[in-house]
Parts: sequence; structure tokens; C-alpha cells
Amino acid sequence: MEVHRVLGNGFQEVIYQRCLGLEFDKEQLNYIREKEIPLFYKGVEVGSRRADFVVENDILVELKALTQLESVHLAQALNYLTAYKLEKGLLINFGSKSLQYKLLFKK
Repeated sequence: MEVHRVLGNGFQEVIYQRCLGLEFDKEQLNYIREKEIPLFYKGVEVGSRRADFVVENDILVELKALTQLESVHLAQALNYLTAYKLEKGLLINFGSKSLQYKLLFKK
């Protein structure tokens, strides 16, 4: 919330990502930025994805800078939970006038 309060909307996602990293540092949180994980199809590696943050080896944080979150963004973040074998996450959209966020839980 602090990042959105200070910057508002209208910047690229990478700017919000850098600022959020500074806030995590300030709070002394352990995190990995842009953690890459390979994706497999029937045992064959077919590519990889990068999560914006994995915080405390426990929480996925996926950022967007869009005018509005859509169901496809939620589906992507939920797929990341599965790929990273995490139980919970947070999808944050800095692009709208008011900060949008969704708590994510693996089913």
C-alpha cells in the first residue's frame, strides 16, 4: 500500500517491483525477486516462468500495472502457486487508481 500511496498509478510494473523490494528490505523480509522455475509437460521441460517475488520462502507475490485485473491474471497467479509448490500468494495491481489486490490460496 505504501508504494501505491507514494507513486500512485501509471508507472511500469518494474518500477513498482523495485520499490516493493525496497519496502521488503526496510521490513527485513527475506525474499527472492524474479525467481525462475522450469515448467514441465509430461516430464519434458517446455519453458520457465518467473514470479515477481517469493517472500520468506512461503508467499508468492505477483505484480501487475494494469487499469483493471481480469480473470486471466488471477488464473496465472494461481498457476504460479502450483508451479512453485506454494500454498498462498498475493496478486497486486498498481495500475488502477486504487490499489487492487487478491489473496491467493492453492486449492
